[in-house]
Amino acid sequence: MNLALFDFDGSITEQDTYTQFLFYVTPKRRLIMTLLLASPFIALYKLRLLKPSKTRPLLSKIVFWNRSVADITRLARSFSEQYLPNVIRAEALKKIEWHKAQGDEVYVVSASLDLYLSRWCRSQGIKWVCSELETKNNKLTGRYVSGDCSLENKVIAIKRKVNLIDFKTIYAYGDTAEDLPMLALAHEKYLNWKRITD
Repeated sequence: MNLALFDFDGSITEQDTYTQFLFYVTPKRRLIMTLLLASPFIALYKLRLLKPSKTRPLLSKIVFWNRSVADITRLARSFSEQYLPNVIRAEALKKIEWHKAQGDEVYVVSASLDLYLSRWCRSQGIKWVCSELETKNNKLTGRYVSGDCSLENKVIAIKRKVNLIDFKTIYAYGDTAEDLPMLALAHEKYLNWKRITD
């Protein structure tokens, strides 16, 4: 059996879904407060002084702190069913189906949030490893359970789920520097859908 590892935002999708999800689930009043609180972080990110892997947890903390799990889960279901199909690359779906037809184990490995990504992956009959939000007493805390699933954290998360030596060939697909550690695991790797060699 072979293993196929796909990044989500920018690889399977045509755009960043994490940011869109934040807007989708945040009421107008809270969105204004979020933008005010997060503006220093956003400015540093825009100036490339704060990495995306550090920015996402900060934004998630502000957006999701003390939010009802039931409410966000309901919104995540709607986001997954109504928004995501409009931004999925046909090329990516075709490649996923090709791997499934070969009998390969297919995982999406992403910094996107489990709330919506898990639903999309289930609908495609594939597995996932991603950033997961902590819950306590039916509320979200805004904290991540195991950190932002990017860079080396992608490798750590993959190795928690699968034994890489069980697979004859590992394929990996990504689109940014955040995916390079994951691509380094692969025998056959693609960056922006172009095959790369070591």
